[in-house]
Amino acid sequence: MCSPNERPVSREWIGEHSDRMPTSTLAHPNTGADAAPGRRFFQQLEHPGQIVSNLTPNWFASIMGTGIVANAAASLPLQFPGLRTGATIVWAIAAVLLVALTIATVLHWVRYRATASRHHLNPLISHFYGAPPMAILTVGAGTLLLGKDWIGLPAAVGIDWVLWTIGTILGLGSAVLVPYLAFTRHENKPDAAFGGWLMPIVPPMVSASTGALLLPYAAAGQARETLLWACYGMFGLSLLTSIVVITLIWNRLSQHKIGAAAMVPTLWIVLGPVGQSITAVNLLAGNAAIAVGASMAHGLLVVALVYGFAMLGFALLWTTIAGLITIRTAREHLPFSLTWWSFTFPVGTVVTGLNGLALHSGLVAVQVLAVTYYVGLVAAWLTVATRTFHGSVIRGTLLAPPKAA
Repeated sequence: MCSPNERPVSREWIGEHSDRMPTSTLAHPNTGADAAPGRRFFQQLEHPGQIVSNLTPNWFASIMGTGIVANAAASLPLQFPGLRTGATIVWAIAAVLLVALTIATVLHWVRYRATASRHHLNPLISHFYGAPPMAILTVGAGTLLLGKDWIGLPAAVGIDWVLWTIGTILGLGSAVLVPYLAFTRHENKPDAAFGGWLMPIVPPMVSASTGALLLPYAAAGQARETLLWACYGMFGLSLLTSIVVITLIWNRLSQHKIGAAAMVPTLWIVLGPVGQSITAVNLLAGNAAIAVGASMAHGLLVVALVYGFAMLGFALLWTTIAGLITIRTAREHLPFSLTWWSFTFPVGTVVTGLNGLALHSGLVAVQVLAVTYYVGLVAAWLTVATRTFHGSVIRGTLLAPPKAA
């Protein structure tokens, strides 16, 4: 039988062959009541290094989802005692996970180079190469927003500059190379579009948002103004390509219906570029006055409000549609996999976008909406983080090597 790299991918193919995909990408067949305990799984490993044999790029989505819980709390309209401290602890967890997962990825490439070097040819896994740069950018922003309380502002600024630079370079690379592979190497049927297609093209939008936070720390003059407009350029790059992909996803849903249950959570990824774009325009407009003239800064703020509220309408619409589809699927069967992290970061970007709109508009209704989305974000994060810990540490099924074809 052909491998995923040798034939077109469709929703039927995903449903029929999900047991042959890496367990971290789709639901593992042993996630039910008959799954072997984690102790038995780890005893069956030939050597400890085999734990990283099934490491795919979308593991970095767990860092994205954890980091956004912290970052969103930093500017939440409702601040109460203990919130900032709790958010800083969550940021620290995300930072530790980033270091650990980066080391694990290096080990994966060293020990299982043949497997790692083929991920880019897989029409499903390859799109998740956008997760590592977004994880790096998220932790970097959290360092500046929250980590400065513990390590000091100078260290936080320095770390964020390094992480932003690395994340931006990797993000621009994923935005170019993954679509290039999709256009030249991958074979996809008309019903293959799914939320994961947005992953490689959203990182530049995250760079635009996090770059706005660094504007006050850039050298005054040409350097600061260049950074501002470069962020707007990355905003446009990601926005236009996201519109194209979202249109393809809408077409797939209307023409071919929902598809495999394991892929339903990826519908929430659509909220990622939507919420992140609202976040970007508001952060850029809020810091533009130190880079350009007052009149230009005022104009950018007007654009941020008009664009933000217009996109908010679509965000509310998609939240409702994705929510109804998720509930419908869960009533039948919604298997757990790392795709569940799609319930976190995209929702978190809507929270940060709402935080910006609430700050610039002063509307109480937007403040209430931001808090409501944040409550949902925290609930989703607690659920998915618990299931991931259980599936990777307790049972080990998320780390199990993929079944041979």
